[in-house]
Amino acid sequence: MTDTTTTKSIATNRPTADNSTLEAVCDRLEQLTDRVDELETELTRKEDRIDDLENTVAEQDTILNAVRKKTGNTREMVRELQERELEKNAHLRWENVYPHKNDFEITADNFERFTKDDGTTYARIPGGEDPLNRGGEPALTPGDLLPIQQLARMDDDMLHSAASSKPMRLAAEVWQDHEQTQSRLWNKGCNGVREYIDAGELAQWLRHNEPGVSKEYSQKLASRTIDALTDLTKGRLYVKQKNRRKDGLSYKERRVVLPEESEIPGETTLETDSPETADVGGE
Repeated sequence: MTDTTTTKSIATNRPTADNSTLEAVCDRLEQLTDRVDELETELTRKEDRIDDLENTVAEQDTILNAVRKKTGNTREMVRELQERELEKNAHLRWENVYPHKNDFEITADNFERFTKDDGTTYARIPGGEDPLNRGGEPALTPGDLLPIQQLARMDDDMLHSAASSKPMRLAAEVWQDHEQTQSRLWNKGCNGVREYIDAGELAQWLRHNEPGVSKEYSQKLASRTIDALTDLTKGRLYVKQKNRRKDGLSYKERRVVLPEESEIPGETTLETDSPETADVGGE
């Protein structure tokens, strides 16, 4: 009897499975509560950090707006200075001009991109010469050339397409001859005359080179070609009348003259006061 009672008492004092589960749940709940406290603390810290960052962003926005305003004013000043310098024939680096080119009052058609001897690409008003002469001489661009030079550098097909009249095409061919080392048409001059062509010589050349051109028509065509030459060279050439005698008769003949003082893009003025040409000058 005593043994049985003792056994029951011991069994009653041992923890049951339900007690173990309850303790485990309590421990887990305590852990979760601690974790929640940690997360709430971390959340509070992050919220404080977000507030700090938002304040910083607001401050940076204020600074950035001020910088934008100042940058805009600076950009406008740079644009104005560049535009004024271009109008004074300055040569400005293309990479500095390009970002502002659409803001210029000077339209894109009124300034050009070109390269100088130093290999640097510049912008300028067409034909403008740099007062400071920096970077060497510019490589010639189509905008630098006279109309007669532009036509003369075309191939035959392009020339026939571009020339609006026969005298214009012939003038280009005459200028092509001028650009050759050994000219067949142009005569060396002196006393301020670099080269010249007489209308009679031009008419003879036309009869030899233009099929079906009669003597009478060649004279008219030569005169029109001379007019086209003076027009397409923008005043670099001029026409004068020369007194001639043939078969006892006196007459006047037109002569187209390229004076020494005329500046032809890409050409160097030559001195031609040689004895053998002294009697065929412009006088």
